[in-house]
Amino acid sequence: MKTIFVSVWCVLCSVILLNCNVVNSNTSQNTNQNSQLQREWTLTAFGSYSKSDLAARKAQINLTERAENGKIRGTASMGCNSMFFTSEFKNGGKVKISDVGSTLKACQDMKLEMDFSEAFRNMTTYSVKGHFLTLSDDSGNKMEFIAADWD
Repeated sequence: MKTIFVSVWCVLCSVILLNCNVVNSNTSQNTNQNSQLQREWTLTAFGSYSKSDLAARKAQINLTERAENGKIRGTASMGCNSMFFTSEFKNGGKVKISDVGSTLKACQDMKLEMDFSEAFRNMTTYSVKGHFLTLSDDSGNKMEFIAADWD
């Protein structure tokens, strides 16, 4: 009887330990993916805007909020209004941008902000290579970012 109890106990402990390992592997993969994405990103290429125009307006997105249920609440700035959105970076390089909104200040030149807001909603894929983030839509339009903490 004691031998059966010890055998069953060992099997149960083994199953519990194996399950913990599987959970940690998945969590570390998601954590690694999020750690690459969850930073501030400076917009360096978008449409016909020059890099110097984007830099002068301090065009950026901020993905530093903690991920909840696979979604990251983010903010963006194109030089006038504060923008906010929800992003969901999925396996296979897919991204979903939703709940895009902004403050309602009237500024002299809001073309970049309006163009960015319209295009940003349509981004469907992403890639992170080193300190570069690229967002693309189904028509081949791209937004390129560099990590703000990269010198």
